[in-house]
Amino acid sequence: MYVATVLNRSSPPAILLRESFRDGGKVKSRTLANLTHWPAEKVESLRRALAGDTLVTPAEALTIERSLPHGHVAAVLGTLRKLGLDRLIAAAESRERNLVLAMIVARIIDPRSKLATARGLGKETAFHTLGESLDVSEADEDELYAAMDWLLARQARIEKKLAERHLADGSLVLYDATSTYFEGRTCPLAKYGHNRDGKKDKLQIVFGLLCNAGGCPVAVEVFEGNTADPKTLSSQIRKVKGRFDLKRIVFVGDRGMLTDARIDEELRGVKGLDWITALRAPAIRKLAEQKTLQLSLFDERDLAEITSPDYPGERLVACRNPLLAEERKRTRADLIAATEKKLEAVAAATRRAKRPLRGAAEIGLRVGKLWNRFKVAKYFTPRITETSFAYARDAEAIAVDEAVDGMYVVRTSVPAALLDAPGTVRAYKGLSVAERAFRSHKTVDLKVRPIHHRLADRVRAHVFLCMLAYYVEWHMRQALAPLLFDDEDPAAAQAERSSIVAPARRSAGAMRKAATRRTADDLPVHSFQTLLADLATLTKNRVRFLAGPKSPVGLNSPDAPTAADGPTAELLAQPTPLQQHAFDLLGISPV
Repeated sequence: MYVATVLNRSSPPAILLRESFRDGGKVKSRTLANLTHWPAEKVESLRRALAGDTLVTPAEALTIERSLPHGHVAAVLGTLRKLGLDRLIAAAESRERNLVLAMIVARIIDPRSKLATARGLGKETAFHTLGESLDVSEADEDELYAAMDWLLARQARIEKKLAERHLADGSLVLYDATSTYFEGRTCPLAKYGHNRDGKKDKLQIVFGLLCNAGGCPVAVEVFEGNTADPKTLSSQIRKVKGRFDLKRIVFVGDRGMLTDARIDEELRGVKGLDWITALRAPAIRKLAEQKTLQLSLFDERDLAEITSPDYPGERLVACRNPLLAEERKRTRADLIAATEKKLEAVAAATRRAKRPLRGAAEIGLRVGKLWNRFKVAKYFTPRITETSFAYARDAEAIAVDEAVDGMYVVRTSVPAALLDAPGTVRAYKGLSVAERAFRSHKTVDLKVRPIHHRLADRVRAHVFLCMLAYYVEWHMRQALAPLLFDDEDPAAAQAERSSIVAPARRSAGAMRKAATRRTADDLPVHSFQTLLADLATLTKNRVRFLAGPKSPVGLNSPDAPTAADGPTAELLAQPTPLQQHAFDLLGISPV
């Protein structure tokens, strides 16, 4: 039997299954079946089978020797290169630059210690395709440490280039500082200080982050762990005015950073330097006591400009948020009630029949442990004797604070001609993006902490690496916003607010995504990390194909074809619609 193709003048060829036979010494043929309606690949398989070729299933025709997660590497590394961060770090490709790029990408897709990072890059121990993508599969942890030292020597130049991209004369510069705990005790930067992580038994470091008005990171600096936040300010001013060579800037910092002392000592009188900050609660209460700040100011609007002789040459923009006022009033009441419950337990101990609590010193010690646990001690008046303890609420102190609930006062040296009152408040509220950067910088995505490095410069290089990783992530988030729970249209959300003082709202599109968990294209909505995990399922596979002579033998025969010595190829899995859309949004290829 054989497959014959019979040509027709005016019709497609006919595919026929025929059989040859002898009749009276002559070779004749007859048609057994018409296969014209068969798919071409099916006809070809039958043709090969009749010709004696060995047929195998797809699973028998090839072997997948290695499959590595690739999509997340392609997304992050592609974005990094599209931003030109590789050329900004060093103009020419080098081993050191590739190692630095590998560590930056690893901080986003797979943050680990340098030892584990090196293992994940290895040819035989790879966690993903990052090592082969940058040709650093043979790197060990010592090479990574040397590359960190190489990077640190270039930090000032890199930050200057970033500032040229994202800052200009007259720019708002957001600045905030935070701390993170440190593992070990040998680093000279690690000190005991004001701990924000709830790990008071650990040493820590302090670092400050400079961002532009949109929250894009520009520079970072590491300080000793016992450095107060305001003390970090002077070096940032020198950096922006000197190294970045900006003639006029506006520093935006919170009330804990830009204190009266810092403004008087570091900012006031510096040519081309203005600031925006906010008053602390005692200063706001003082304005209320002086009748400079009154509720009547907010009868028709929720913000008003006021002046005070205590702040000569400055503008004060007073704001009141009724919802915030209610929230603070409720929170204060809850904290006072919680404190009363604990204090009542001490009072009851002085009245019990068996082994009552006695002695003013002992009673005072017990009260002292509970007195300000919830930071509301100022609302109580205690009375301690040798045999008793009593307390009462200070109604006047509570009333004073309730009078200014929901109020905050933004303080600035920027003239009204350059920035109006709503713009001033908007600029101060922009600090929230720097605070979000810190949350990402430390815990959510990049995991600066915990820090295991022992040398001061290695700690500085580690934090700088994390900042560069956040720089890449920041741009990825902007591009991928349609697939994330992030608000892809913040301008629309701002337009929907009745006032800059009103609570921030997400845009209608973001609310719809949050409610339906689906995008406008009916794709699942992700967080940044789960989207990276989804992209990681796009694998790169090393495939070995079947090799061996074609022969009419069975697959179980010793002479059957084998894949042992066949050719290999790198094959990328087919992207899902979600993965392809992510790469389209980033404007890069998954290859």
